[in-house]
Amino acid sequence: MRLGVLDVGSNTVHLLVVDARSGGAPVPATSHSRQLRMAEHLDGGSLSDDGIEALVAMVRDSQQIADRTGCSRLLPFVTSALRDAGNCDEVIERVQAETGVRLEVLSGEDEARWTFLAARRWLGWSAGSLALLDIGGGSLELAAGRDEYPDVALSVAVGAGRMSRRFPAKQVDKMRVHVRAEVGAVVGELLRVGPFERAVGTSKTFRSLARIAGAAPRSEGPYVPRRLTLADVSDWVDRLATMKPEKRADLPGVSEGRSHQILAGAVVAEAAMELAGFDVIDICPWALREGIILNYLDHLDGDAR
Repeated sequence: MRLGVLDVGSNTVHLLVVDARSGGAPVPATSHSRQLRMAEHLDGGSLSDDGIEALVAMVRDSQQIADRTGCSRLLPFVTSALRDAGNCDEVIERVQAETGVRLEVLSGEDEARWTFLAARRWLGWSAGSLALLDIGGGSLELAAGRDEYPDVALSVAVGAGRMSRRFPAKQVDKMRVHVRAEVGAVVGELLRVGPFERAVGTSKTFRSLARIAGAAPRSEGPYVPRRLTLADVSDWVDRLATMKPEKRADLPGVSEGRSHQILAGAVVAEAAMELAGFDVIDICPWALREGIILNYLDHLDGDAR
């Protein structure tokens, strides 16, 4: 079947269309992404009218693309930026009224859980006890376990976008202190289910950091091994702090739309890896969107039985 997953995140509205079947890996058919930067549309903690109109337009466009490409089902969800907005329920209702699309609000723990499922399926059982780190725009997700679903799933409000808005580059030391305190308050819960045979990082921030540290470009495909060391992350925190956003955008793997937050992403990655004791992590190409699809297929298979 052809499925679409619509990810309304802190930075972008991203539609991924895949051909999928129970027991098989989702095969990407097409994708469509538009910059939203939802946090910039927050007014007093609520999404502004302009922000709502932009979101409605993007969801409508994504629905039309999904229809044109033959999707039999669209799986739409939102993460921290809208989840934390004071008028989240109102926005959800308006989007549904104007587009027919009902956005599902995921908790941070749900994000961690489905992302872990995706990483487990990608790596397989041979990965053993697995720990996962995922840096989004609004939050950091951590998960760990030996099974398909994690024994612990955590979310910390230190996303790359959130931290970049709170701490300018000249306050990188203050950012480091704050992030370490927030991650340090919960990392013990992760470590209690260790030790881990493998640690992985998922999503755009980790992919970008690995790329600027010398990992293979995206053009070489998803099956090329990519790794990121704590030493490289720490080195790039210091280097990024001295660079202007337009110079960061010239780095390999860093888009103009995300250049403003790659420094904060590096600070969060550094804290998470150091406090968890990970000197190196593998980069997994699957993340939350794939996890949502896999979970949907699992439930279809269960219903069929």
